[in-house]
Amino acid sequence: MQNLIETKNLSYSFKRFRAIDNINLNVPQGSIYCFLGPNGAGKTTTIRTLLGLYNVPPTSIKIFGKDIQKERINILKHIGSLVETPSLYEHLTAYENLKILRHYLGGKKERINEVLGIVDLMGGVNKKVKAMSMGMKQRLALAIALFSNPKLLVLDEPTNGLDPQGIREVRELLIKLNKEKGITIFLSSHILSEVEKLATNVGVINKGKLVFEGTLNEMKKVSENVLLIDTNSPAKAKETLERDDKQILIVGENTISVNKNSNESINSILKKLIDSDIEIYSVRSDSGNLEELFFELTGEIK
Repeated sequence: MQNLIETKNLSYSFKRFRAIDNINLNVPQGSIYCFLGPNGAGKTTTIRTLLGLYNVPPTSIKIFGKDIQKERINILKHIGSLVETPSLYEHLTAYENLKILRHYLGGKKERINEVLGIVDLMGGVNKKVKAMSMGMKQRLALAIALFSNPKLLVLDEPTNGLDPQGIREVRELLIKLNKEKGITIFLSSHILSEVEKLATNVGVINKGKLVFEGTLNEMKKVSENVLLIDTNSPAKAKETLERDDKQILIVGENTISVNKNSNESINSILKKLIDSDIEIYSVRSDSGNLEELFFELTGEIK
């Protein structure tokens, strides 16, 4: 499948701080690609580089097969975006907000009602934005992003601040846009339960580095050979097992994550720890649990 977005060793720094570090994204056409990571991991910085808001070296970002640094204007004509808080005229109605947008972008007058219908806002077409719920405001922001009939939507935390009903409405809308309109969607999120219901593809970023990329099913399969071991000395356990080239993360105050070989005996791993006078409290495997795997990949503590 052709990639709509490709990055090659993409990096960006703020003075001496490297916010993103040599990441290689591959976003297939027709996918819903969820970009995951803890706060401060580099999600928003990545999105801003994809939209050409930060200067990066030539050829490090290609969208629709074109270099964002050379053809930014032509590329952006086919992208709808929502980065952080939507910019709306609070004293105007939904229709009036889109009328102003049409003044700058052009297009047929009928397109205003068309996009309001797509995001299910026709019932509140004459309601002023300041009287809208957060969910309605977010749907209006999506209507603005959709006005130019984009091939790609780039969204930064589109469900941020919404109640459960608003989150569900946005999720169902995005799935509808992807399936019925064929729009490729790239979005950042920290709501793992929503990602499981929404994503076809996933990228996980931590401390500016891409630590996983693949389909949602591939991400779940990674956890099949992961053990979570509760111990009295995670640092010593980590040192002991790393002698056998094991990939270890300390994921909590008393917990380590161990990537084992599929045919390897759990007993052999535990024996090495016990022989090193390390106490084992419990051993578990959460196969297919996206939340658990997220903490394993990022080293975050639950």
